[in-house]
Amino acid sequence: MPRLIPRLASPHTGRRRMRTWSAVAALAMALATAGLTSSPASAADVNNVKNAGFESALSNWTCSAGSGTTVSSPVHSGAAALQATPAGQDYAQCSQTVAVQANSTYTLSAWVQGSYTYLGVTGTGTTDVSTWTPNTSWTQLSTTFTTGASTTSVTVWTHGWYGQPAYYADDFSVYGPDGGGGTDPAPTVPATPTGLAVSGTTSTSASLSWSAVSGATGYNVYQNGTKVSAVTGASATITSLAASTSYSFQVTATNSAGESAKSSAVTATTTATSPTSSLPKHAVTGYWQNFNNGATVQKISDVPSSYDIIAVAFADATGTPGAVSFTLDSAGLGGYTVDQFKADIKAKQAAGKKVIISVGGQNGTISVTDSTSATNFADSVYSLMQTYGFDGVDIDLENGVNATYMSQALRALSAKAGSSLIITMAPQTIDMQSTSNAYFQTALNIKDILTVVNMQYYNSGSMLGCDGKVYSQGSVDFLTALACIQLQGGLSPSQVGLGLPASTSAAGSGYVSPTVVNNALDCLAKGTNCGSFKPSTTYPALRGAMTWSTNWDAAAGNAWSSSVGAHVHALP
Repeated sequence: MPRLIPRLASPHTGRRRMRTWSAVAALAMALATAGLTSSPASAADVNNVKNAGFESALSNWTCSAGSGTTVSSPVHSGAAALQATPAGQDYAQCSQTVAVQANSTYTLSAWVQGSYTYLGVTGTGTTDVSTWTPNTSWTQLSTTFTTGASTTSVTVWTHGWYGQPAYYADDFSVYGPDGGGGTDPAPTVPATPTGLAVSGTTSTSASLSWSAVSGATGYNVYQNGTKVSAVTGASATITSLAASTSYSFQVTATNSAGESAKSSAVTATTTATSPTSSLPKHAVTGYWQNFNNGATVQKISDVPSSYDIIAVAFADATGTPGAVSFTLDSAGLGGYTVDQFKADIKAKQAAGKKVIISVGGQNGTISVTDSTSATNFADSVYSLMQTYGFDGVDIDLENGVNATYMSQALRALSAKAGSSLIITMAPQTIDMQSTSNAYFQTALNIKDILTVVNMQYYNSGSMLGCDGKVYSQGSVDFLTALACIQLQGGLSPSQVGLGLPASTSAAGSGYVSPTVVNNALDCLAKGTNCGSFKPSTTYPALRGAMTWSTNWDAAAGNAWSSSVGAHVHALP
């Protein structure tokens, strides 16, 4: 990022913009609508698609770049639907090879929901066809195709579009003559899960794992005999537990046919203290700029006391894969010396604050893609912690993360630093639209050692909320409906914060007044001051808020931290 010249966009700037294709969309929608209905299938026709409603997870389906998963909401019918999330140059195509008869006509249909969702077929031997819709509510797409003289199988597919949020699909069908591929057998109640074990505990959570059950589409977790969670995979983390307390857990397997008997019970005992117990229940995070870009130049000692976590922006990549370094910009900061910097960090810590090193930013290209780079990352961050006294690390990698190896790196860092380590994350909105996204996966992978995720609710296009509706930035609804995805997706409320720019100069778009931030906090924590979206439950343990940056806040007279800081600390 250009660090030494004034600019309006925050270092977090750099995400894709939503495209406006009004004329194209209108024409394509008209064409798609013309094919939305088709004549009923004849008595001899069968649905040749297997696992058409995703009741058996992704069985029989293949999704590009791991982009697909199944969800229990929203669904068109049954208990599950496909959710697939475009990322980078991948538009999240999910496909299935379907057996067909030669020289036959078939009707391809599916119910879809999401911006620019496509349905099509290839390998017909004649003319391959497709259709699409921009509708963000459940819409049936339908088209017909005819097979060639030697065609015995085709590939049906669906996908979204570049830079768009997750789409959903359900109830596929390829009606026509039986291709000989067989039909899905009626499901039976799955077997009882085995191998239930406790994989980790904190003072407030217990992580469980078990062996996957054939034919199961989901699992229920029971705590002391009461159902507390429903998941699709063979693991779960149960939160909001009391410290130094033993709990009994069991799991069941489920599908459309019913629920299995409960598994054998295991006991998990939570630890005595939380890794972030020294933080207040509700905390404010602020980024401190180690460069001069036109905002107020600050020393760490200048940061107001309303900030509980100060993230020093940024560490730099080195020539060693995964490794980072940090150099104080003494000249750009008016002669701020390293000794003063270290002393100011100690003074903040003595006052109960946390100072961490942020890795990434708009131009921070740091790649952790294998075990070696993961080790290099952990070793180098720990070295910076020892050198400068940082309490932990902030992950602000806007060029993407590898969930497997970043999780490995952060766990290695935790093993070195101990339970007092602070780990924060600042993903972009697109990164947290789905639990299948790498950023979201990373957060869930390290949930037992994660402090807070402060998603950037700015420099963003329109995004889906947890209710499947599309929201535009700059409103209470945008903040609450998107935060709801994280709260329903597995993060503890104490691990969710709202990240906003401190002023109109701090970001290219997405600034909202402190009043809007405070209303969103109230809506999530207390169910008051909501917009049109109101969460189904309240989250009084919500961690708080974050801003880019303390410097831009200072340039605006500290209006953001004075208002939002006081409001966060007054939450229940």
